[in-house]
Amino acid sequence: MHEMSIAMSIVDAVDAKARAEGAVRISLIELKIGKLAGILPEALRFCFSAAATGSLAGQAQLVIDEPDGRGRCSDCGHEFSVDFYYARCPECGSLRIVIVSGEEFLIQSIIIDEEGE
Repeated sequence: MHEMSIAMSIVDAVDAKARAEGAVRISLIELKIGKLAGILPEALRFCFSAAATGSLAGQAQLVIDEPDGRGRCSDCGHEFSVDFYYARCPECGSLRIVIVSGEEFLIQSIIIDEEGE
């Protein structure tokens, strides 16, 4: 389950950023994980709760945006939804598809609480 190492990396990154900003805790973490990124959001949530224990993110709410995959046909230029990497263009039938979105994995934002809040 690679989600645990991903969760630990997220905690390390947001914890370091929050500490640099003088935070006493992180209340919200927003992630963008495309449906083609190869990460299971529910497994990540489970792992995050364990990985965040004892950190500034220990009580943080984890919000995950899951954009759909999109592909563009290299032959006819048609853009369409894809659920997997090997798709056929619904317009011309070509298999020459370029994934244009859905592979994202990033920390969109964090909300921190500073001393005295």
